[in-house]
Amino acid sequence: MAINSRDPHRAYQGPLSLAALICMLAHFVVKINGAALNSSVYYYELATLHSPQIWPAEIVLQDQEQNATIEMGRFDKGKLIAKAANLTAISWAHAVNSQQLLADALSGEIDMIEADIVLGQLNGVGPDLPVMAHPPITISDLTLEDFLLQIRAHNELHEGAEKGVKLDFKSIEVFEGSLGILDEIIPKMAYPIWINADIISGPVEQNNSVPVDPARFFAGCMRYKQAVLSIGWTTRWGANYRDGEYTDEQCNAMLQAINDNNLTSTGQAITFPVRAGIAANSASQLHNLVSAVNETNESTLTIWSSDNDYVDVAQLRKLIFSFGLDRVYLDVPEELSSRLDLGNTGNGAGTFNSLVSFSFVSLCFWAFSSWLQSV
Repeated sequence: MAINSRDPHRAYQGPLSLAALICMLAHFVVKINGAALNSSVYYYELATLHSPQIWPAEIVLQDQEQNATIEMGRFDKGKLIAKAANLTAISWAHAVNSQQLLADALSGEIDMIEADIVLGQLNGVGPDLPVMAHPPITISDLTLEDFLLQIRAHNELHEGAEKGVKLDFKSIEVFEGSLGILDEIIPKMAYPIWINADIISGPVEQNNSVPVDPARFFAGCMRYKQAVLSIGWTTRWGANYRDGEYTDEQCNAMLQAINDNNLTSTGQAITFPVRAGIAANSASQLHNLVSAVNETNESTLTIWSSDNDYVDVAQLRKLIFSFGLDRVYLDVPEELSSRLDLGNTGNGAGTFNSLVSFSFVSLCFWAFSSWLQSV
């Protein structure tokens, strides 16, 4: 790891202990967020910028093998502005809710494994417990505990090609019933972990799904500072829908939930899962939301879609590029992805660093913000 000044006119003049803190932090976060950032390949450059009174700083990830620089982020008055790589190139396995689907995902060239959790029975017998299934199904051959343990065992044997995890909790009851499992396993994860729930009632008069209680959800998530919080809206959409948007009221309700539950002080990373067909109609609202959240928390969009959803491809493509490929994850069917023509090539091994980079920046922000509050 190298610490260098990128300002030729001013070297770092702040307390040595702060520089040492950032050095240790960079090393610490690499250990947490995955061996894909191998210390023999990358080093971190800490740059002071502009004002010695405020001490803005920039963290740069240098790939020595490829002779390439990734600007990871810049601290300025306690705020971190991320400059990650192409997040749309990250590949997904969706609804991995059985032993067979998990085996396929672990053996395939994907980066992120997404799965749903409900209270139900293992193989139709025994008491209710957290199992991998999507409502209305409540029977599975895979429990949440086994799902996480199998991924961890795989990742321990495949350094540099780990899989990240996105857990989609379908009710507050199953989330709170999973906390003991998460408490045991998440601290041992050396790879990205996302915790997802739909916490706000969403577009197109959606009233079939009950949102997960945001206060109780955020209270549990506070235990897992390295996790990305994926918080969205319940939605209704399909092949015959054309009109629908994330309204100002729905986006304001999301922002209010974030503010009311103290996420602004934790600096935890946030991604907003938005349905592709609806997001394409909601550019101004989503920009306003992300801009407001970025005042305190690193945030992105995760665009998702069901197989038969109608999507205005031109509008969605415009939305993606308006945010930038470093601010948008793309979890959509291959047919839609190819029509978007974002220029993504390569396999999971080549894009996983983008995912780890976002986790790295976000955890740096949280740790640095905590340090600022203590001085």
